[in-house]
Amino acid sequence: MARVSWREWVALAAGLIAVGALFLPWTNLSATRQDVEEALNDLPASEVARDAFTTGFLAWSGPVLLALVGVAVVLFGQRPKVRISGLPHLWLIGVTVAVVLMLLAWLGIGWQFSADVRDFLREEGGVGFYGGIGRYLALLCGLASLVAAVLDVRSLRRR
Repeated sequence: MARVSWREWVALAAGLIAVGALFLPWTNLSATRQDVEEALNDLPASEVARDAFTTGFLAWSGPVLLALVGVAVVLFGQRPKVRISGLPHLWLIGVTVAVVLMLLAWLGIGWQFSADVRDFLREEGGVGFYGGIGRYLALLCGLASLVAAVLDVRSLRRR
């Protein structure tokens, strides 16, 4: 473990923090009309602020992939043959896929509701779907791991 580089520790830490962010709110509902906002306040908190597990596959798949990549990088990164065979490139690909999954989950934030419910909430109630702190934190972790992966690939090319 003494030979683990700071870039590899960043990969592991980013993955673990992203998995921890799965339990934070990922989707928040907010209304523009006062009566609808009061009705949202009367609902259980789990319906107004949803975590990643109730949001869907795209929400939790990116952070879990980020954690798996981080664990693999720390476990296998010290073996010179594995590094030369392309572990930094695999890390870069894995973290890119994880970030793309998180971005797709963000773009499809309203798709966790059925079409009828989504239309009703938007048109009749003036309810908007917003990203919660968990989405921001996980995406920030993904970007940090992406930067570390790019730096690791560049350092491998210099050698």
